[in-house]
Amino acid sequence: MSNPFQNRTLSLSGPARDIVPVTPADGVELADVAVALYVETGGVLVVKTVADTLRTVTVGDKSILPVGIKEVHATGTTATGIHGYVV
Repeated sequence: MSNPFQNRTLSLSGPARDIVPVTPADGVELADVAVALYVETGGVLVVKTVADTLRTVTVGDKSILPVGIKEVHATGTTATGIHGYVV
């Protein structure tokens, strides 16, 4: 099978290279900064952005939040099924 991603230069404007499950944890950085989050079941998200700003947002079911995210906090987060898009 050919792999169209094999020689691709990673870019924020292109597709993510993977989607990884996110377990909310206060003050714990994600293994890789997420370029976006996908949320299966909506609710409140408490996140730290790549600008080092703590934000609280409410999202609906099956939402994509296209913001660079470093942390997803457990305290205050009610959304579930959170996944990070990584480059």
